[in-house]
Amino acid sequence: MRGFDNVLKIPELRKKIFYTFGLLAIYRLGGFIPVPGINSHALQEAFASGGGVMGMFDLFVGGALRRASIFALGIMPYISASIIVQLLGSVLPYFEKLKKEGEAGRQKMTEITRYGTVLLATIQGLGISQYIIGMNSQVPGVVPNPGLAFTIQTVITLVTGTIFVMWLGERIGERGIGNGISLIIFAGIVGRIPRDITTLYKDIFVLQQTSFITGVFLIVFMFVVVAFVVIMTEAQRRIPVSYAKQVRGRKVYGGQSTHIPLRLNTAGVIPVIFAQSFMMFPSTLAMFFPNSDISGWVNTWMAPGGALYITIYTILIILFAYVYTAMVFNPQDLADNMKKQGGFIPGRKPGKSTAKYIEKVLVRVTLPGALFLAAVAVLPMLLMRYVGLNFMFGGTSLLIVVGVALETLRQIETHLLMRHYDGFLAKGRIRGRR
Repeated sequence: MRGFDNVLKIPELRKKIFYTFGLLAIYRLGGFIPVPGINSHALQEAFASGGGVMGMFDLFVGGALRRASIFALGIMPYISASIIVQLLGSVLPYFEKLKKEGEAGRQKMTEITRYGTVLLATIQGLGISQYIIGMNSQVPGVVPNPGLAFTIQTVITLVTGTIFVMWLGERIGERGIGNGISLIIFAGIVGRIPRDITTLYKDIFVLQQTSFITGVFLIVFMFVVVAFVVIMTEAQRRIPVSYAKQVRGRKVYGGQSTHIPLRLNTAGVIPVIFAQSFMMFPSTLAMFFPNSDISGWVNTWMAPGGALYITIYTILIILFAYVYTAMVFNPQDLADNMKKQGGFIPGRKPGKSTAKYIEKVLVRVTLPGALFLAAVAVLPMLLMRYVGLNFMFGGTSLLIVVGVALETLRQIETHLLMRHYDGFLAKGRIRGRR
């Protein structure tokens, strides 16, 4: 408990944490406010009988879609817009120029991302309104008065909710602790855990649909997977770096040895979130045609757990792991900075040769990290499809929860160490801060 006591001793850190919890509480509260004009009980029944294709989307918004709340779209339109803008930054000269303009360029890209968020939220809001109206064919009375007025009202409500959630995420990032956007998703996933535990309890002890041994196996298996995710997330490939001695007056500088820590999973959970956002496009398309062949095809071939879904999902995760790593880690800039400071990798010439070596190592290290992300993300789908085990705390959600929790702990650890306190943990520090 000493780590928690130290956190509360720092006024600035204490305010950041309470501020973050306060905004996350507002987000969770908004997830229970329904969109006007919908029969909530009939909607729950419709989802129970055939919610199907939107189940994964509902996971990321903490069940808000199932409740048709004002935050039903969550933060996903913002993430999708961010993906598009970042990819354009590597393709179009205009966006490449903005990336090099410093703070002014960053603000312009943020503005474009916000406009893109509104556009995507409008499209998805229109799709969700039609999807909910289509549920009247399954359970009459989901939308008592469907029509143009209901559609416009629903779209405006959902878009406004997305803009507010985006604002909450940005405020957490600026004045709170941790990455606001990631914490929004984190809160939505964690909010479902009590319901999943209750469901597992009912399946074992009330309905007896799952044996006690199977339930224990799932719990133990979950802890094993969590431990494995933590180990792989914190794994590093360290490249040794030496600094030449420099004599300035009577003082000698340099002559030290250090290392470049290349994480096995440099991109974190971002590739999984990016891939999941792309996999939601067919579901979004199907919402516009709730009772058509398109919706039937998506439910058949692109439903989570299907062979085609798993294949495309795996490829996207690996692809985005490389793309995002290349976006956030520039070997040439690192090599140039090392050369200016008199640093070199033993056996490598400073400059271009060092950059090529770092890039080669980074490419090799990223592959097992990407395969690890893909394996954990699709594992629950494989267990459910081929073994018949319902691993409710799925791989995608597990990666996000563990990744966001570790990153937030690192930031808290940094605040503590900057003020000469012991680390957040009672014994030693988080491995990433050593």
